[in-house]
Amino acid sequence: MSPYIQSLRLRTLPLSVAGIVLGTGLAFRLSPSAFSGRQWVIFALAVLTALCLQILSNLSNELGDALKGTDSDQHGREAYGLQTGTITVVQMKRMIALFIGLSVLFGTALIGTSFLVPAPSSDLTSSVLHSLVFLLLGALAIIGAMTYTLGRHSYGYMGLGDLGVFLFFGLLSTIGACYLVVQTVSWDVIACGTAIGLPCVGVLNLNNIRDITNDRAHGKRTLASRMGVKGGKIYHTGLLTVCMVLFIAFGHYWSLCVLPVWAWHLWFVWTHEGSQLDRQMPVLMLSTGLLACLGWA
Repeated sequence: MSPYIQSLRLRTLPLSVAGIVLGTGLAFRLSPSAFSGRQWVIFALAVLTALCLQILSNLSNELGDALKGTDSDQHGREAYGLQTGTITVVQMKRMIALFIGLSVLFGTALIGTSFLVPAPSSDLTSSVLHSLVFLLLGALAIIGAMTYTLGRHSYGYMGLGDLGVFLFFGLLSTIGACYLVVQTVSWDVIACGTAIGLPCVGVLNLNNIRDITNDRAHGKRTLASRMGVKGGKIYHTGLLTVCMVLFIAFGHYWSLCVLPVWAWHLWFVWTHEGSQLDRQMPVLMLSTGLLACLGWA
């Protein structure tokens, strides 16, 4: 496989659009009559924007960890282009610049299509204000994608990565997608955005439990490295449990479809260590994607 494609970390991409898929599905349930070709264009642009942001995050994460020496020991882990020497720092920076540009392009098109196309017949001020708010959120998403491990004050090294994933790939992604499509939200949408964000955090937490020894050695103070392996697994169990409780509390009983998978997943997490946990990342990502798709039901 090309080292460039490998550095995109394609297996992470389905998870990045979970909030978009769920938010759009909930928007359809809120106002099915409002859906037209324009709404599907908004959905497509939102997916493209989220994919570019996730790739930007993956590339920036690889560069940040490489510059800090965090990924120098690849025992039991997949080595990416910078670690193997098949991609240079200059080439990685060019890839990052490319996906910043693509994120801006698709994000601006998304906001314009939602609020300014066709030109609003009334209340132009409100449409412009909404556009500016979402442009600001988009800028924050780009900054958040880049600074997880990249830069002197990367928030991933301060234990704030879980919060970043929850906000950008859970709560804001779901609420934002719903609002961009039908320009309204409900408490149900907020609760579902909260719920879908928790297993997204779980994927990061699983990665951090696997890397505890390496992260501690390089000063990367993730929540898992602070709590230890047992604490990280308790936290992981809590994330999935609260997610399920929230969906059920708001009447989304279709979420029970993933309960057997998550029960097996948690058994595996509690009975395995280190690089063996890699096997469960696709399980959690795909089941979370299924939850998002079921939001259309």
